Amino acid sequence: MRDAGLERAIDAAGGVAELARKIGISQPSVSNWSKVPAQRVIAVEAATGISRDNLRPDLYGEPLLSEAPIDSVDVARAQEYLLLATLLSAAPSKKLLDQLAALTADATPLGRAHAALVESAANAVAAKVEREYFDLFTGLGRGELLPYASYYLTGFLNERPLSRLRADLAASGIERIANNSEPEDHAAILCEIMAGFAGGRFPAPFDTQRAFFGKHVAPWMGRLFVDIERAESAVFYRAVGALGRAFIEIETEAFTFAN
Repeated sequence: MRDAGLERAIDAAGGVAELARKIGISQPSVSNWSKVPAQRVIAVEAATGISRDNLRPDLYGEPLLSEAPIDSVDVARAQEYLLLATLLSAAPSKKLLDQLAALTADATPLGRAHAALVESAANAVAAKVEREYFDLFTGLGRGELLPYASYYLTGFLNERPLSRLRADLAASGIERIANNSEPEDHAAILCEIMAGFAGGRFPAPFDTQRAFFGKHVAPWMGRLFVDIERAESAVFYRAVGALGRAFIEIETEAFTFAN
């Protein structure tokens, strides 16, 4: 029996087959779900517009694990990382595009990147963005870009950067989700992990967060976002690349100069 969150996602997508197509997996896989698997929540959220709190309240509706209050800057950082994780994990639904088009922006460098994303979302057609995402990150055989740390750092998939990441995740008590076919060094997963650090879902000392960012994010993710900006297939995602590049630059500077 399907739970309420999965039923809502299927209804929003237009059926099991449509949901499977939107998130790039087989229809039988979705048919066998009783609830949205943890590793698919962000992709399903992006594809359907159903919030993760509704999809998996057992995972995202619970209080933050950290007992200390979360600084407003860290809350904003967590939101930024989650936005990037959502857009890197699946093509946005029309509902999400509409939400992005309604965002406000300021005159800061990050604000200008937000403004460009707002404009891009306002002009986007969901079906075209879905095809764009496919061409960029999936493709027939492979997409134009491979958003994995191992690939950017070694030229190959599933190499030592992934094994080092897994060791550090284990040391931080962050477990790999069973049956997750996506390697942990995918940019979307790393952004979600950084959101967990910033927002308190994965409590860790500041030095641990800085070391994790410096080892697993800073050496390559900025280059990925530059490549997204310049990709031949990118239209809507050009603004996503610009936003990601600006945010990673800010994070790099903040971690570098923080006491």
